[in-house]
Amino acid sequence: MRSARFAVAALVIILAATACGGKQTGPDAADSAGGRLTIATGNTTGVYYQLGGGLAKLISDNIDGYRATATATGASVQNIQGLTEGTYDLAFSLLDTAGDAVDGKGSFSEPQQVEALTRLYPNYTQVLVRADSGITSLADMKGKRVSTGSPNSGTEVIARRLLNAAGLNPDSDVQTQRLGLPETVDAMKDSTIDALFWSGGLPSGGITDLTTTLKEKVRFLDVTAQLPALNKDYGGIYQQGSIPAAVYQQPGSVPTIVVANVLLVKKGFDADLAAKIVNLIHNEKGALVTVNQAAAEINAATAGQTTPVPLNPGAEKALKALAAKP
Repeated sequence: MRSARFAVAALVIILAATACGGKQTGPDAADSAGGRLTIATGNTTGVYYQLGGGLAKLISDNIDGYRATATATGASVQNIQGLTEGTYDLAFSLLDTAGDAVDGKGSFSEPQQVEALTRLYPNYTQVLVRADSGITSLADMKGKRVSTGSPNSGTEVIARRLLNAAGLNPDSDVQTQRLGLPETVDAMKDSTIDALFWSGGLPSGGITDLTTTLKEKVRFLDVTAQLPALNKDYGGIYQQGSIPAAVYQQPGSVPTIVVANVLLVKKGFDADLAAKIVNLIHNEKGALVTVNQAAAEINAATAGQTTPVPLNPGAEKALKALAAKP
């Protein structure tokens, strides 16, 4: 009898824990029963991490039955891998990396079952060099110590593509350092690397730290000469943009290459919940802007432009309604 009572008590505890919404993953992770949602972001000093935290708060505060948390990651490639494995429920990614995932190329050996909820803000390719490095173009990075970003990140993807476009082999012509943004910033300060690549929104905290601390000892590099080669190889996914001088208190604006960000889910993600999240992002954009100014560039009119990544059906319906608003 005593054993039976303990068994019943244990069962009650397990059922209570389940009702409180333990971690769920996969297509059934987010249904009408509610639960916990994990958002894969990026480096702790990058925009993904900041906006991921802001989005998690919006979901937790506004969607009944759901509790969301943001987790730091290596960014795009790792995020997509974790999404398809069921580790994460939502994931930030660069559109170029997400396109590779859908097509099963680049960092992905086979097509990944992912969908987009919405296009977000653009990522700006930010390439900085130490003023004493002698680097005035990407070609000058030959033999230099260069951080190409975290392993399996969108930054690493575009860094390698840019180096190739400049005629350099990232594996043999450059002393490649695969560092996250916090470690990259420290290495630039310590003079243990000569240059860095970073793909992020404006402003990115780590870059602000670096430019504020080192001032004229670092400078931005214009990499737009490689844009035609990138578009020849990868289509029109990359565009020319500019980093305004005021963002990092520079002498002038910096021409650069931009690529859109997208918020991804695993194929089969609950359509009703997808629509709620999409509406939350666009209707409460102001709350995200207070977290990081990059969110100001989220635009409902272009949010459905996620090709080659298909939209989740619920997200697509919500975005069409948002775009139709006067």
